[in-house]
Amino acid sequence: MATPEFIKSLREKIGTDLLQVPTATVLAYDDQGRLLLVKNIASGLWGPPSGIVDPNELPSDAAVREAWEEAGVFVELTHILGVFAGMHFSGVYPNGDQLSVVATVFAGKLISGMPRADHEETSDARFFYTSEIENLSCYPHFHAIRQASSQSQPYFKPATWRPHGL
Repeated sequence: MATPEFIKSLREKIGTDLLQVPTATVLAYDDQGRLLLVKNIASGLWGPPSGIVDPNELPSDAAVREAWEEAGVFVELTHILGVFAGMHFSGVYPNGDQLSVVATVFAGKLISGMPRADHEETSDARFFYTSEIENLSCYPHFHAIRQASSQSQPYFKPATWRPHGL
């Protein structure tokens, strides 16, 4: 994902220290049941369209915007698949920037457009059948999302925090 200006501004103040950001992701399907994926230029890995939620932006708007920007398709969100965070959703970039993500993941369907790479963040964009995805090099967090989103209920990791003494 391209670095938004507000993140660049924060980085000027905090350097490479850990920064937690909200993101939005959409698992969008076409009428043949194929899933839209984009290939990231920097990593060479495949995953669904996703990105940082801008200040005052709704996660749902960010998910639709990212599908448009990264893959050139307009999608309609149908429901929330889950909220994800944790070790699969954090890391360190080659420049040393530490990032932890809280991802809101939506299901969606294609409304219009043909997948195409933006050639800024993505080098490829297309729909895949489930059987084809197994042969792709994908982000580890995408596998966690796919596994969890196969449930019939929206996913969230159950709370483990408890007040001291209980």
